[in-house]
Amino acid sequence: MTEVNRKIHVVGINSYIFEDLPSKLQDLFINTANIAVPSSYLEEIKSWSEDGLGKKKSFFSSNSNNQLINWLRSQKTDVILISRGDPLWFGIGRILLENFSKDELNFYPSNTCIQLASSKLKIPWQDIVNVSIHGRDSTKLVEALKTRPSNLAIITDSNNISLEIIKKNLSELNLIDLYDFWLCEEIGFDSENIRKLNLKESLPSDISSLNIVILTKTKKNFSSNNLPLFGINDHIFKTFDDRPNLITKREVRVQILADLELPKKGIIWDIGAGCGSIGLEALKLSPNLDLFCIDKRIGSKALILENAKRLGVKPKSIFEEEINITLNTRNLSSSEKPNRAIIGGCDKKTKLQIINKLAQDMSIDDIIVIPIIDIQTINELKMELENKNFKTNLNLIQTYKSLSIAEGMRLEPNNPVFLLKGKKLI
Repeated sequence: MTEVNRKIHVVGINSYIFEDLPSKLQDLFINTANIAVPSSYLEEIKSWSEDGLGKKKSFFSSNSNNQLINWLRSQKTDVILISRGDPLWFGIGRILLENFSKDELNFYPSNTCIQLASSKLKIPWQDIVNVSIHGRDSTKLVEALKTRPSNLAIITDSNNISLEIIKKNLSELNLIDLYDFWLCEEIGFDSENIRKLNLKESLPSDISSLNIVILTKTKKNFSSNNLPLFGINDHIFKTFDDRPNLITKREVRVQILADLELPKKGIIWDIGAGCGSIGLEALKLSPNLDLFCIDKRIGSKALILENAKRLGVKPKSIFEEEINITLNTRNLSSSEKPNRAIIGGCDKKTKLQIINKLAQDMSIDDIIVIPIIDIQTINELKMELENKNFKTNLNLIQTYKSLSIAEGMRLEPNNPVFLLKGKKLI
């Protein structure tokens, strides 16, 4: 292997002031003739090179493309490549490692823009999820937004198109009221500017091309007065922090509520209730129902109570326990047994046991609805309902959500869900 004699020194900066560099890097700059600098701040770095400051400099305007790679390969002596922050953090470092040997490269990282922004916003930066849409599509952004992180940092492109995409994605995912939107411009530099934007207004016209976005969850107080009667948005419901998607999505929930044919009075059981979204919305639609929520997860009761408060409803009872305990050890009176039941969140064997147990006390026109994602279980559950004198029907709910991308729009599929409905005949 040919020994590499010259080095590529990749220097991360957070300031356009030469004296802010460590003395070691000041000396490196003084003694190096060939310097590559991003075109967006080439003039600022050129100002470091004054008469009498070491070797005469030759500057290459870099756009982080093949021309830069070819220029670096053409150099016979040591070169400096100026970068922002940490070159190995969503920066030029990855591309350099793909094109040059590790022996050729030396990295001198500075603080990342996320570290600097989090210090200004007083957020522990280990609590921030990081995503880049700089030169990338917004797929990773959408995936991150769906998990509803407490804090999300987004590395943007050097134009306002990426800001518009973030804004649109938040709106399309019904998250625009869930986050504060912090625009951080020129972080670490003299012209640093951090401002919270109102996403229901147009973006400002004076945004710097050097910007990142930090999304932080709002501390919003929810009021049931502002909620629709039907089809409540998912973000209204508090979920488990480590399982934010443990909720029946709005598009499926509205169909379940329709299939339940909610009476004005009666008893409804939400089994495997999770955050309580189905049962609580049913109670909002028909306030005289008695709602029983059952979920085995520790913390589910507190979660359901919080969501009940947000919707302005009050469940009859919440059991934080296995459904078999509810069915087999609690001495439930006839006034506590369901006319309507949703069976979710348990395995096939448990679902079959629940159907067998509930069917004994259900009357004509009482209804069971079972959301199913495992197609292998459908036939046995359907047969069990029919053996217990339920008329069944099966629907597949498959919906798509439009999401904005740089090229316009794409349709993002939601997970398909089968809804098995059983209505008691005799």
